[in-house]
Amino acid sequence: MDKDNSLADNPLLAPWTGPFEAPPFDRLKPSHFGPAFESALASAQAEAAAIAANPESPSFENTIEALERSGRDLTRISAVFFNLACADTNDEFQAIEREIAPRLARHRSEIYLNDALFQRIAALDARKSELGLDAERLRVLDRYHTAFVRNGGGLPEATKKRLAEINERLATLGTQFGQNVLADEKDYMLVLAGQDDLAGLSASLVSAAARTAADRGLPGMHGITLSRSSIEPFLQFSVRRDLREKAFAAWTRRGETGGVTDNRAIASEMVQLRADRARLLGHESFAHFRLADTMAKTPQAALGLLHSVWAPALGQARREEEALQAIAANEGGNFKVAPWDWRYYAEKRRKASYDLNEAEIKPYLQLDKMIEAAFFTAKRLFGLTFDERKDVPLYHSDARVWTVMGRSGREIALFIGDYFARPSKRSGAWMSSFRDQHRLDGDIRPIVVNVLNFAKAAEGEACLLSFDDAHTLFHEFGHALHGMLSNVTYPLLSGTNVARDFVEFPSQLYEHWLEQPEVLRCFALHHETGEPMPEALLQRLLSARQFNQGFATVEYTASALVDLALHLEPGADAIDIVAFETKQLEKLGMPASITMRHRTPHFQHVFSGDAYSAGYYSYLWSEILDADGFEAFEESGDIFDPALAQKLHNYVYASGYSRDPEEAYTAFRGRSAGPDALLRKRGLAGPPRKDA
Repeated sequence: MDKDNSLADNPLLAPWTGPFEAPPFDRLKPSHFGPAFESALASAQAEAAAIAANPESPSFENTIEALERSGRDLTRISAVFFNLACADTNDEFQAIEREIAPRLARHRSEIYLNDALFQRIAALDARKSELGLDAERLRVLDRYHTAFVRNGGGLPEATKKRLAEINERLATLGTQFGQNVLADEKDYMLVLAGQDDLAGLSASLVSAAARTAADRGLPGMHGITLSRSSIEPFLQFSVRRDLREKAFAAWTRRGETGGVTDNRAIASEMVQLRADRARLLGHESFAHFRLADTMAKTPQAALGLLHSVWAPALGQARREEEALQAIAANEGGNFKVAPWDWRYYAEKRRKASYDLNEAEIKPYLQLDKMIEAAFFTAKRLFGLTFDERKDVPLYHSDARVWTVMGRSGREIALFIGDYFARPSKRSGAWMSSFRDQHRLDGDIRPIVVNVLNFAKAAEGEACLLSFDDAHTLFHEFGHALHGMLSNVTYPLLSGTNVARDFVEFPSQLYEHWLEQPEVLRCFALHHETGEPMPEALLQRLLSARQFNQGFATVEYTASALVDLALHLEPGADAIDIVAFETKQLEKLGMPASITMRHRTPHFQHVFSGDAYSAGYYSYLWSEILDADGFEAFEESGDIFDPALAQKLHNYVYASGYSRDPEEAYTAFRGRSAGPDALLRKRGLAGPPRKDA
């Protein structure tokens, strides 16, 4: 890393004096990060060493609270760097990322494998009932002890050395995996050269494609990228089957091109290393290790849920396929419906079944109005208001920022929205933070960001969303609320730092409010006339919510099942991940007309880091909670029921990881959740019993 910059002039290491102490984006350069990381790593290492060497007997204050206070410069610099590396990267950032990721993994291992630190924590855990700690302090002690044990604390030195090597190598491989996918996405554009190539496309997609081509140096042409907001509507509307096939092939073969960005060997090595790590930690497989600290507890529980959904979803998908095949045959198509055909014929079927098509809906779903709808819902539920401001420097001109105020008018958070796709941004959508909430030393208010990849409209035109896009916006804003409403003392427990199969509950629950007529009538307004969506169209839109759910459930569940199967492998031999994927899908009876939502060579949830490895099932696990949880509001007769909203705030959005997730859900709902509501939500089961 570049070490030429003076530390005294480095804005990353100086106090951040802007609103909410936001990062000084207007003064940051890639060259600042190398020296800043060097300085912050040295400080963090010294602080950890001092805690470990403290001659005083371990106490909660001199061990747990001291660890919570340590490494703060490293935490804030890492937050800035990795947010930028995902949302607005360049060659310099990627070079730094390749170097710093394994070094941070090494530092993390040095902390967790420090025997003196572990012994202090273990001593506290052994006599925790004698310490007089309140519930939150007991929780943070338990989480520290669990984290150290799950990272090798107390194991023999040779084992710890091997664990550290594995962690460092996994960090290197995960970084390369994500950069390879981004490179494949960045390098590809399907050029649409004339009117024949544009046949069937909506005006909004044509406009966005023109802007894409112009931005990539081809003014007067049109371009389709591998961003979902570009390629999915193209597959939905293009009448050109040859172009659909070409675009779909590029989309599904990211990370599998045979060149320098090929991810197959990387993913295979990561699966082996994870299995080795799990075995060293005393677990049967990586999946067993990973799920031991989740709501599911075991791979068998997760697999049980996935298979309970797979069977009815597969049956539904088969029926959907037959209907699409009939449409194709009636139009003279002498072929079997292929994956690049599904969205095209499904759109035709939706039009025939519900008198509804995406082109009719999108003019009423303006990005700005959907942002307002998300804010309106947060105000009705939690009393929040949002004040957009222009005085906070941001990292890209497309990003926007709001001050978030609570019911009393007190400022509680800063919210950044970064909504448009660009070549420097990783695909997908996510929530992150530049700072987490805590009260350990004063009132530290969070700085939260939503990053999405909507296709940017031409200059002066409104950005129009599909209904799926609007769902994504609400989903990520639900995550953002989980971060912004956090109200805990300790950083370790803050916001979204919860079990992986609980973290999607607040976000997926929030999506339900988008589908409520009370919200759509206010914010689904035509981008030219300002007129609300006609009531008949709104009702047709809502009646079609379960349309194509066989397809959607199969493509998701197949991805989750392959993820778990990979991580149930013992890891002794290298796996050909594509052959493994193919074999697993054959076992499942996967229709040839549907592909996994995320094929293994570009499955960033699982391989760009460790976040969802053996954990992609968690969206479905959380959906049990969100489907059941929203039924509570429906049962009350008020989708903004104040008492329920207060419980939701107190026990879910504000409580972080200060409670066990099952306890948190039960405190909100009054009971635990079962899968019936999930099946009803997806249209895979009948209505609830009248006596339920």
